[in-house]
Amino acid sequence: MGSATLSPAPAAHPRATHPILFLVLFMPFGAVPGFLTVALAYELSKKGISTGDIAIVVGISYICLLLKWLWAPLVDTLLTRKVWYVGSTLVCGLGLWLAGRAAMGEHPSLPLISVALTVSNFTATLLAMAVESLMAATVPDSQRGRAGGWSQAGNLGGQGLGGGLSLWLIQGEGLSDAASGGTLGLLCALCCLALFWVDDSRPLLKVDGHVEAAGHLGVAANLRSIGTDLWELLRSRIGILALMICLLPIGSGAAQNLWSPIAAEWHASAGVVAFVTGAMSGLISAAGCLAGGWLCDHMDRKTAYCVFGFLLALAAIGMALCPRTSNQYIFWTSTYAFVVGLCYAAYCAVVLEAIGDTAAATKFSFLSAVSNFPIMAMTFVDGAANTRWGTNGMLWTDAWYGVAGIVVFALVAAWTRRRSEAAALASAS
Repeated sequence: MGSATLSPAPAAHPRATHPILFLVLFMPFGAVPGFLTVALAYELSKKGISTGDIAIVVGISYICLLLKWLWAPLVDTLLTRKVWYVGSTLVCGLGLWLAGRAAMGEHPSLPLISVALTVSNFTATLLAMAVESLMAATVPDSQRGRAGGWSQAGNLGGQGLGGGLSLWLIQGEGLSDAASGGTLGLLCALCCLALFWVDDSRPLLKVDGHVEAAGHLGVAANLRSIGTDLWELLRSRIGILALMICLLPIGSGAAQNLWSPIAAEWHASAGVVAFVTGAMSGLISAAGCLAGGWLCDHMDRKTAYCVFGFLLALAAIGMALCPRTSNQYIFWTSTYAFVVGLCYAAYCAVVLEAIGDTAAATKFSFLSAVSNFPIMAMTFVDGAANTRWGTNGMLWTDAWYGVAGIVVFALVAAWTRRRSEAAALASAS
C-alpha cells in the first residue's frame, strides 16, 4: 500500500485560510434542512398537511445527500471552487424562495415544494463540496481539526438560522412563506462575502503519480484519475480507518432524534422540549464542535473520535440511570448534544486528514455519504429498542453499539498497523 512520489503542483499553492471563515461558508448548507424541517414543516402542518405527507417531502429532499458523491467529480474537474460556491449559493437561495412560494395559500403544492427543495438540496451539496475542497486545499494539517470544528458549527448554526429565524419571521413578523424563504436566501448569498479572504486555484488531480491542476484532461481521463485516487485512498491504512470512522456506529448521536417522544417520562413540558432540543441544542452542539476541533489539533484525530464516542456512550448511560425530572432531562440531553458536537468535529478532521488535496470533493463526499448510514441505522435500532425494552433499553442499546464500534475500530487499527509494518519490512529487505 505504498504511495507514489508526487511532483509539486504546477500552480502556486493557495495561501492558508483562517478556520473561522468556514463557519460562515458552511451556514447555507445547514440553512436548507433547517428551513424545511422547522419553518416549512410547521407551516404545512398548520394548513392541514398530514405528518406522513410532510415526511415524504422531507425524505425526497434528502436523497441528494446520499447520492452526492456521484456528481462530486464536477467540482473536482470544472471551474474553480469559488465559482461553484457562488453559483450554488444563489441557486440554493432561489430554491428556498420557490419552496416558500409553493407553500403559500390554503392548499400548498407538495410536488412543487418537493421539486424546489430537491433543487436546493442538490445545489447545497455542490456548495458543501466547494467548501470541503477549499478546506483540503488551503488549511494546513496543524489546523484541520479547528477547520472541521468551525465548519460543523456553521452547519449547525445554519440549521438554527434556517429553522428558528425563518419561523420567527413568519410567526412573529407576519412575513409570508415566500418572503421568509427569500430573506433566508438573501442571507445565504451574503455568506459569499467570506470568499474575499479565501484563496483559490483550480482543483488538483493525481495523474500517473503526479499532481496536476484539473482542466487539462478529457472527461474520461478525469473520471479515471478520480476513480484511481479514490481507490488508492480506500486501500491505504488512513483511508481504511477513515472509512471505519464513517461506517461504524461511533458517535452517531442517533438517540437525540428521539428526545421528544420520551420527554414525558422526565415530566418535561412542551416548552422545555422545544427549547432544549431546538435552539439550545444547536448552540451547545456548535460549542462542542469548536472544542472538539481544537482538541483534534492537539492529539491523534482518530483516537479523539473514539474518545468522544465513548463519552457519548457514557452520556446515554447517565441519562438511563438519572432520576426522571425535568432538570435531569435538560442536563443529559444538553450533555449529549455537546458530545455530539465533539464527534462531528472529529469526524470532519479525520476525513480532511485522510483525503489530502487531490480529488478532494469526491473523496470527502464519498466518506460523508457513508457516514449517513450509521446515523439512519442507529435511529431505527434505537426506535426498535425503545419499542421492545422501553426508554432505558433504548439508551443502553445506543451506548453499547457505540462501545462495540470502538472495539471493532481498535481491532481494525491494530490489523492495519501490523499489515503496514510487515509491508515496510518487506520493502526494506
